[in-house]
Amino acid sequence: MPTVFKKLLYTLITLFFLTSNLQCQGVQKQPNVLFISVDDLRTELGVYGHPVVKSPNMDAIASEGSVFTNHFVQVPTCGASRYALLTGMRPSKPDHLKNSAIENEISDKEETDVPESFIHHLKRNGYHTVGIGKISHSADGLVYGYEEPVSTKKELPHSWDELLFNAGKWATGWNAFFAYANGENRQSLKKQVKPYEAGEVNDQGYPDGLTTELAIAKLRELKDKEGPFFMGVGFFKPHLPFNAPKKYWDLYERDQIPVSPYPNIPENISLKSLHESGEFNGYALGDEHPNLSEPVSIDYAKKLGHAYLASISYIDAQIGLIWDELKVLGLDKNTIIVIWGDHGWHLGDQRVWGKHTLFENALNSTLIIRSPFEEHQNKKVETIVETVDIYPTIMEMCNTAISHEIDGESFRDSFIGSKPNTDQVAYSYYRNGISLRTDKYRLTKYFREEEPTIELYDHISDPYETKNIAQLNPNIIKGLMPLLEKGNTGLYKEN
Repeated sequence: MPTVFKKLLYTLITLFFLTSNLQCQGVQKQPNVLFISVDDLRTELGVYGHPVVKSPNMDAIASEGSVFTNHFVQVPTCGASRYALLTGMRPSKPDHLKNSAIENEISDKEETDVPESFIHHLKRNGYHTVGIGKISHSADGLVYGYEEPVSTKKELPHSWDELLFNAGKWATGWNAFFAYANGENRQSLKKQVKPYEAGEVNDQGYPDGLTTELAIAKLRELKDKEGPFFMGVGFFKPHLPFNAPKKYWDLYERDQIPVSPYPNIPENISLKSLHESGEFNGYALGDEHPNLSEPVSIDYAKKLGHAYLASISYIDAQIGLIWDELKVLGLDKNTIIVIWGDHGWHLGDQRVWGKHTLFENALNSTLIIRSPFEEHQNKKVETIVETVDIYPTIMEMCNTAISHEIDGESFRDSFIGSKPNTDQVAYSYYRNGISLRTDKYRLTKYFREEEPTIELYDHISDPYETKNIAQLNPNIIKGLMPLLEKGNTGLYKEN
């Protein structure tokens, strides 16, 4: 081939790739967002190093993106944690610590210049928004009590173009949330139920399977829709009751299920920092009823761990089905995927079964972000990030400016590798306390009469938070306390 033709061909090829790259950059300005919330999901996944759990789909998504090992929620209870997520704001008054936070602070409000949620902000900026399942606190996004008829009042009145849910044979969202395979639920059975079930059903025999069907059907519709979309998919499990189809239980050998490495009460603390596992014991037919005086047996701890892992594997399979469909439709090339656990959960750790503490097990939860536009495959990000930071991070990835003030700060740079950030801290709030997490320490201050009111844990030498060392380290307390006080947004005052 003559040299002149070689040069011409090279020029044409170069122009082709430059044009393609510019087109890709144009697409990047408005990627789709698939946001998956998973209730009560602590970092119990293979990608986090769990030795037994079967979570191949979430692990695979993480391998194409980033897994955040130090993600901490603001509040270790469902509604309040989601309020912080949606608004990008830390709690500043007692209502912000309640499951009713979204209902009380957002549901009855008129639309203003300040968006009610990051979803509302995306909607205002050209996104078609679809909610399926539990994204806000309510199981179906509507405001009504556990045993009341379904209402038409939305928890997020201005955020959704479409709000969808299939309650199946359970009839209401809250019945579905506490569902058993026979169509009954915790309420209908007056809490005379076990906190676990291995149902002889297929995936659609529990509500999360129906949510998956809805999500897949909606993705097929959205494929041909002009403009970007935000789809929120909220799964119930592994929230209590730990119910999953038996085939997911069958993935595990009971004797291989690990139990808590520290099922004892930490040294040098007040019992007021813990609780008596009331939510868990509300399932009246449980084999045992643990409290701070009486831990469960090893056999029962393994059974409950088995149930929790089976529930995770069930949800992992649902996420896998959605992920597969995204790829079949070609939407994976322009969709950011976020998998978020709304808080952690004590599996007998510190003698607690449940959330609702300011210990690591209740505050550290799953966060995985997969973006097709950044070079961050199979990265474990150790930077400390907070749930409130997710709002601005998504906005930055979607090239959407924020003109109002929020507490969160984008951590996008920390996982694309352009600016390592080692100075991050996380603040969490509950039980009349504020907890500060740094890369080495957890410092917690309680505003109560019961002593001690200060707890300090060294996560380098004591990752399971077994011993409060505050009294032995006054200089560390002195150095960290001003940083902790910065997180007091007016929520607490000295006695």
